[in-house]
Amino acid sequence: MEQRITQFLTKYVKGWYFPEMRITDVVEIIIITFLVYQIVVWIKNTKAWMLLKGITVLSIFILLAFIFQMHTILWLAENAVTVMATAAVVVFQPELRRALEKLGEKKFLTSVVPFDMNRESVRFGDETIEGIVSASFSMGKVKTGALIVVEQAIKLTEYESTGIKLDCIVSKQVLINIFEHNTPLHDGAIIVRGDRIVSATCYLPLSDNMGLSKDLGTRHRAAVGMSEVSDALIVVVSEETGQVSVAQGGQLTRGVDKEELWKRLEHIQNKKADSAGILTRWKGRLMNEKKSDK
Repeated sequence: MEQRITQFLTKYVKGWYFPEMRITDVVEIIIITFLVYQIVVWIKNTKAWMLLKGITVLSIFILLAFIFQMHTILWLAENAVTVMATAAVVVFQPELRRALEKLGEKKFLTSVVPFDMNRESVRFGDETIEGIVSASFSMGKVKTGALIVVEQAIKLTEYESTGIKLDCIVSKQVLINIFEHNTPLHDGAIIVRGDRIVSATCYLPLSDNMGLSKDLGTRHRAAVGMSEVSDALIVVVSEETGQVSVAQGGQLTRGVDKEELWKRLEHIQNKKADSAGILTRWKGRLMNEKKSDK
C-alpha cells in the first residue's frame, strides 16, 4: 500500500510546490478574507459602489491596452496613477471618514483599558423611557412627525451645536409640544442625553445607503444616517403614515409597537448601567490599592 502511494506521488505530484502552512498563516488568511468581505459590503451600501464599478471598467480597459500593447494609453495610465490616487481620496472622503468613525466605535482598547475614567456614564430612568414611548405613539396617532436621538457612549456635540440648546426633563408633554406643527422647534431632531433634552432642531447626516426603500423620506434617511455615524438609538415618527420606527447601527426597523420600542430603550439603558458598574468597580479597586499602599 505504501509503495503504491509512493508511486502515485512520484508520478503525479513530483515537482509540485506545497508551501508550508502554519496556524498563523490560516488565521491571517481568515482575517484578510473577513476584512475584504466587510470592505466590499460597506462599499456596496454607499454611493462608492457606482464609483467602484467605473474604476473596474477603467482597469479592464487598461488591461486590454496592455494586452494589445497600446503604448500611448499605457503611458497615460502610468503617469496618471498619482493623480488618480489623490482624486480617489478626495472623491471617497465622506466614505473614508465614515469608515474611520465606525472603526472608532468598536473601542477595542477601551474594553481593556478604561481611558474615560473621568467621565461617568449617563443613565436615563424609566420615566424617560415612558415619556419617549408615550409621546411617540401619541404623535403617531395624529401623524405628527418626530425625530428623537437618544445618545449613548459617543457624544453628539457636533450635531448638538447645529440646533437650539435646551435643558429640560424628557416627558410626554414636552416632546409633543416640541414637535407640534407650526411651532419654532418642530423642524429637525432633538438630542436626549440621560434624562434631559439638550438640543432641538438639530440637523442630522443623511444616509447614502442605496438599499433603503425609495418610500422613505428625509426624516427616515436622517435617522439611518445618524445611526451609521454613531451608536445612538433614533426614534422616528412618520408624518405620512404615523408609524413609529427605530434606527440603530445603520439598520431601520419600521412599524415597531410599544413593547418593542420599550425593549430597545430598556436595552441601552441596561447597557449604560453595566458600563457604569464596571467603571465604578474599577475606580473602587484603584482606591483600595492606594489605601493599601499607604
